[in-house]
Amino acid sequence: MDTLLLSPSSMAKRPCPSQNPRPPNHLNLLDRDHLLESFLDFSDSPPFAIDLSFERILDSRDSDADQTKLIDRALQLGSVLLEAGKRSARRRASKHNSAAWALPPDLTIKVFSMLDTQSLCYAAATCSMFNKCAMDPSCYANIDLTTVVPKVNNAVVSTMIHRAGNFLQSLKLGVVVPGPTTALGSCQPLVYTIRNSVDVSNFSWNDKRSRQGKESSILSRSCLSPLGGDSGVPGALLRKLHLYNIERMDNASLCGALAACKSLIDLEIVGIHVELRQTLVSVSANCHLIERLFFESSKQGRDDSLKSPACVELVNNCPHVTSLSLRGFKLHDYKVRILIKGFRKLKYVDFSTSYSITGSFLRNLGSNTNGNLLEVVILRDCMHLKVVEVDRLLNAVLSGDFKLLRHLDISNREGLASEGDWYYERCYSMSPTPLKQVLEQRPHLCILAEFPLEGSFADSDPMFDSEPYSECSLPSQMSAHSSDGSMFVSFSGSSYNSDHGSGNEDALDASYVLYEESSDEVY
Repeated sequence: MDTLLLSPSSMAKRPCPSQNPRPPNHLNLLDRDHLLESFLDFSDSPPFAIDLSFERILDSRDSDADQTKLIDRALQLGSVLLEAGKRSARRRASKHNSAAWALPPDLTIKVFSMLDTQSLCYAAATCSMFNKCAMDPSCYANIDLTTVVPKVNNAVVSTMIHRAGNFLQSLKLGVVVPGPTTALGSCQPLVYTIRNSVDVSNFSWNDKRSRQGKESSILSRSCLSPLGGDSGVPGALLRKLHLYNIERMDNASLCGALAACKSLIDLEIVGIHVELRQTLVSVSANCHLIERLFFESSKQGRDDSLKSPACVELVNNCPHVTSLSLRGFKLHDYKVRILIKGFRKLKYVDFSTSYSITGSFLRNLGSNTNGNLLEVVILRDCMHLKVVEVDRLLNAVLSGDFKLLRHLDISNREGLASEGDWYYERCYSMSPTPLKQVLEQRPHLCILAEFPLEGSFADSDPMFDSEPYSECSLPSQMSAHSSDGSMFVSFSGSSYNSDHGSGNEDALDASYVLYEESSDEVY
């Protein structure tokens, strides 16, 4: 007995499950597959039959808790089967699309990179294959998130910029209404004008932001901060930046974004509450490759912040500028002259709706190298533009200056200013003689000179009360005749070259100019 008790067999322990694992029960898996297949066959049964069967099973349960548990299990099983069916359908559709789509992934990505941002998002939502191709960074090289009404928030902008990474080349943000376009050669024409700018002040801030705040459809001052993220990688290769009517944008945010965009060559700012001087100082400090600069004021005629040192710094640090548009600012002729004479490659200038320009900056300009390079000059609706300066300009063209000029816009819906009183004495018609001579001598020169009927300016309120420039835009057609059928009136005056290139203002504005010069800040 003792021997039996002490035998090794009697002392052996029960084997551990880990030491002697049981093989997987493949039969159960097969049974489960057969059971699911049989269960799916019930989909052909009438719905009421399945309802009756489920009710009988439910009634067989004794307690209310068991019945509730059975119902939950039925709902869970139905949800699991539904999701499994959807996943399988997507996989089959993706395989079908991959087989049916003629282009390989690399060419598909190339095609997607040519789509606009909205079309790219639509394509990405089509199927998983397109979605995978649409996630390639090269597809987001040119991001255009402009809308007619505010519906893009900071999260959308951040997502798009991060997807692009160092492939980002162009970024357009804000609220715009496309206007008529007019091809003016290599320099880009005005596409978004003051007249077409959207007044988003009618939107309530309560409507603009959601309860959580994360789903707001309004761009804030930090919408451009992703450009400086990742050590400035997204903004490092950005070439084009267009911003339209972003209400919450401020000077610090814009200047911070420009500091990250060292390769910027095209900057367009419309309807944003930022100061001209600070913006141009930031451009001259960071964007030395800039070629096109378009800036339209959100406060017509009120921004007088630009000073002479900022103009000099801009022309010294940004020598590649070929297109310059400063619309709606209070610019003086001596500042404009610094800019035009300083930029050696300038071909396109637009100072429309500038409040203080008289036109004296054009004196003796067309005879030097810079003036001869000008191809487009737009001085539309400049309140102080004088008829005598227009006459001098036409005489300079007749004498052979401005050899490359092919488009000139001196239209003014309030008429041109006279030599004596710019407010009460306006010129609404001119003699056709000099204009006719210019068109005969330079048949390829397009002159746009449209004026209103006489007396419309005297009946209007002053600029600072009524903001008469809030609806200015470039017309889609150009003409050498005025809107009432009359032509220019020729005024006799001093020789166009009488200024000898000094760039000084005339005697009427001399004291004001000296005062403005003395107020310039030193940078």
